[in-house]
Amino acid sequence: MAKPRILILRAPGTNCDVETAYAFEHAGGEATALHLNRLLESPQLATEYQVLCVPGGFSFGDDVAAGRIFANQIRHHLADVMQEFRAAGKLVLGICNGFQVLIKSGLLDTDDEQGAAASLSWNDSGKYLARWVRVSVSGDRCVFLSGCEALQLPIAHAEGKFVVRDETAFQKLESDGQLVLRYSEQSGSTDDYNPNGSAGDVAGMCDSTGRVFGLMPHPERYIDPTQHPQWTRLPQRDEGEGLQIFRNAVRYFS
Repeated sequence: MAKPRILILRAPGTNCDVETAYAFEHAGGEATALHLNRLLESPQLATEYQVLCVPGGFSFGDDVAAGRIFANQIRHHLADVMQEFRAAGKLVLGICNGFQVLIKSGLLDTDDEQGAAASLSWNDSGKYLARWVRVSVSGDRCVFLSGCEALQLPIAHAEGKFVVRDETAFQKLESDGQLVLRYSEQSGSTDDYNPNGSAGDVAGMCDSTGRVFGLMPHPERYIDPTQHPQWTRLPQRDEGEGLQIFRNAVRYFS
């Protein structure tokens, strides 16, 4: 059976495309990195792939707001292509800056008659944060999180605080099963387990189908066990915990 093809969509400032492609390849897929301009020139290229991933980094220098320019390119020039991609039963993943792109482009089903119900804003600290966190999975809707209960993953962001318009909007997203990943406490850690002040401790969310998923932590940075800073003190394992997210995407089409 042919390997599922993954499109890694990058832009000026993207800096995680190589390791994200490696993660998908290591999980059994065939990954190709493509500049956003190439897709804008030839939108039909998207039909050649089964998975679309927007990786982390600082697209367009995060001018205006993190992921905003990239998201506007999608919203105004590729909206039909992206909706067709999703309607065809394919998968979309956004990691860190990619999550910011997905949520601001409307691909994560957060828009309603009043506008955007949720977004990502500056961390409560007002600073860029880079550390490891523990996240727990809620529900079983998200394809990418199948079989996962809790993961340790690194974060690296300044605008990762999940915010909602009001409590009603939050409750609707929760009742719809879209708030699928949350920061949770780590045994023995003295750090605040919610690193950025996200509403409801949300670290990631999916769309109503469970096939479009965005998260702030970086699973592509924990593919090998030795990538964990305490790997010599942890129980021996064959792979990093982030690999399961990519493996689930590849298996979905196997």
